Amino acid sequence: MGKIRVKTLGDEAQEQAQANKTKKRREEKKAKKAHVKGVGLKGGQQITAMEGVELKTDTEITEAAEEKTAKKSRKVRTWVRSKRYQEVVALIDKTKLYPLTEAIELVKKTARVKFDPTVEVHINLNPATLPKEKKNLSGTVVLPHGTGKKRVIAIADEILIERVQAGVIDFDVLVAHPSLMPKLAKIARVLGPKGLMPNPKNGTVTADPEKRVKELSGGELAWKTEPDQPVIHQSVGKASFSTSQLSENISNLVSSVSVGKILKLTLSSSMGPGIKVDLKLL
Repeated sequence: MGKIRVKTLGDEAQEQAQANKTKKRREEKKAKKAHVKGVGLKGGQQITAMEGVELKTDTEITEAAEEKTAKKSRKVRTWVRSKRYQEVVALIDKTKLYPLTEAIELVKKTARVKFDPTVEVHINLNPATLPKEKKNLSGTVVLPHGTGKKRVIAIADEILIERVQAGVIDFDVLVAHPSLMPKLAKIARVLGPKGLMPNPKNGTVTADPEKRVKELSGGELAWKTEPDQPVIHQSVGKASFSTSQLSENISNLVSSVSVGKILKLTLSSSMGPGIKVDLKLL
């Protein structure tokens, strides 16, 4: 025989009250620990919203990120020149145009480095004086006193071509006979970007390579403007040269370029400040 459950009067009311109490506790627990899907998260990922914790909106997060980026961009390092450089700059009047000989003396005086620095000429050309059909201006000049740097000048032959193909380039200037130019095409991709490919325009393709080597060894060199702007950067000697030697080299370069095309001329030594030259006194 089955067991008979005896219900006491008032049990139903007590059970209902217990059920309501359990339901209320469950709802409170859900409210305290509700799961909401996170914005921008992968599927299945959730952010737990805890009681008393305020979730940030997308706008607030974006503004915080922008503020952090702005703080980083404000931390720009200020370039501070050395004390020695500031001392030599103080010797130069940046608003003044100096006569050539005085500018050379200042270059020598401000060349305060532990080696014999190169003296450089920086020429800005007047675009209005340049031919429109030409993107670049180039030419050759003989510096009577050289640049102070020994140049290795080579004559192209089949052995040299093989050496270049093997990755050996031990020359500064390459001179070639016209008959060898088709063979030099094999290494044009190597020589071209380095400015070493023989070219009829600068006289490195010639019927008499030996004679051309002697001329180049005597101080002749090629100059040209930068690919994207009418500016020439050319070394004209060393700071150890005499003022007259540097003056003669610079005068020859200016004559080769043509003083009428020059907008501005600046002298400097390696790692030294620029000194503007008065073109009217050249």
